[in-house]
Amino acid sequence: MNDERMGGRRVLVTGGAGVIGRELLKLLLICGSSILSLDRVPLPKGDWRGIVHIQKDLAVDSLKELWDFQPEILFHLAATFERSNESLEFWDTNWHDNILLSHRIIQFTKQMPSIETFVFASSYLIYSPTLYLSELVRSDVVSLKEDDPVEPRNLCGAAKYYTEREINFVKEILNRRLRTVYARIFRVYGCGSRDVISRWIRAALIGKEIEVYNKQSRFDFIFARDVAEGLVRLSGTPDAEGPVNLGSGVARSIQEVLELLPGSFSIPLKIGDLGIKEPFEASCANLMRLKQLTGWVPSIDLPKGIRTITEFEENK
Repeated sequence: MNDERMGGRRVLVTGGAGVIGRELLKLLLICGSSILSLDRVPLPKGDWRGIVHIQKDLAVDSLKELWDFQPEILFHLAATFERSNESLEFWDTNWHDNILLSHRIIQFTKQMPSIETFVFASSYLIYSPTLYLSELVRSDVVSLKEDDPVEPRNLCGAAKYYTEREINFVKEILNRRLRTVYARIFRVYGCGSRDVISRWIRAALIGKEIEVYNKQSRFDFIFARDVAEGLVRLSGTPDAEGPVNLGSGVARSIQEVLELLPGSFSIPLKIGDLGIKEPFEASCANLMRLKQLTGWVPSIDLPKGIRTITEFEENK
């Protein structure tokens, strides 16, 4: 895509080295934006000419470079995730990387009049799990809508929702001209990621057994490149405001993913089935609001996404 509305705009991306961030930087380069990327880790090897990337911990380090840049559009992607059943160690990590870091970025936004648009990478984990989790396999899939009940599923979901509320507070109380978008993103997978699909592909390519459980659970898997395009489109849509779901709109079971994997490489798949370890999920994104606002829906289906990741891993 090439959104002319992004041409020449000063765009700040937090979490630029992440799986979504890297795809977003590529799109912004095509659009002709002036880009400042921030992350604790460097960008991977590649051609990143045209991008200024700075390594720092945004929760504690100086934000001087951000002040000097005077961004007009801010994409806040920096975050840390763990599996749905989070460990005790994640408690402190979540506070530092998700709540404290985001609070500092919002404080910066509050004092930076140049920022016109704030796009936050939120999560579907803020929706009440009673909507889509059950002890028995469901016959239907729940199409989650932006106005569905909120009851964060875990610490990460709670942090995402709290950040949404903080951003909304700044908009409503301090800067009504600020346009804020909360992209509630579903299950992301992509090249060079730690997501479950990428991990399975890496394991399969070296003949390692992959461990799976709850094969009947169904998720809305969205390719990172589609997430990045959705974020750019939302940033360039003047009417886009508040929560917007960002998923594929299609639910795929773990069993379906396993059946698709062998078609992308010749090595036989070794599966260790751990049975049932948690409630079954049956969720996907209702994309009506996304489509109404942008006239677009994600286009990379799961088979194509799996082939793309496999080619990436084989050519590393």
